[in-house]
Amino acid sequence: MLGIIGAMDEEVTKIKVQMENVNVMTKASMDFYEGTISGHSVVVVRSGIGKVNAAMCAQILTDVYQVDAIINTGIAGSLNAEINIGDIVLSTDSLEHDMDAGAFGYPVGQIPRMDTLSFEADARLRKIAKEACEQVNPEVTVFEGRVVSGDQFISDKEKKEWLVKNFAGYCTEMEGAAIAHVAYLNRIPFLIIRAISDKADDSASVDYPTFEAKAIEHSVRLLLELCNRL
Repeated sequence: MLGIIGAMDEEVTKIKVQMENVNVMTKASMDFYEGTISGHSVVVVRSGIGKVNAAMCAQILTDVYQVDAIINTGIAGSLNAEINIGDIVLSTDSLEHDMDAGAFGYPVGQIPRMDTLSFEADARLRKIAKEACEQVNPEVTVFEGRVVSGDQFISDKEKKEWLVKNFAGYCTEMEGAAIAHVAYLNRIPFLIIRAISDKADDSASVDYPTFEAKAIEHSVRLLLELCNRL
């Protein structure tokens, strides 16, 4: 069974309408839609925004539904000049950019007493997603790189430059690394899929409403084709 998490209703509504044989369970104020897409068993859920909501959602998928893999779909701000609005980023790995235990000798982003700085995504899922995206979204470019997450909407050029300098991230958002963290601890394959909705700089507040819908359309197309290929 595949767990599919989106932070906002807009990110999962178009996926839910493609589902068949749906049962809904509400837990921790989240509605978990269990059913099938293209004959593949899935659970689709809106987690809510931020790392705590995302982590709690991923753990429920693990404990209650015992999912075999988790896909986190949504939108993000670009951290790479080559990545334009509408393009797709598939996570190679992910980390929490707002974790800072430097006073204890840890590099920024590393969670104390964990054996890794970042959480590596599943290579097979990434390969399938790349092939799927190139087929259904030929008008955009697919990138593979690091996704950095924090409980901040990045709309400041200086903060963007700091994220690039410290983490070499491809995009930034507010949930992926928390889901990756939970998947890592539970030894569950995962992939973060992000459609770029803004440039994560001083133009973000202008770009975001304009390009959000198009970015979500790209990620939904990709996810449905991914389910076809699993």
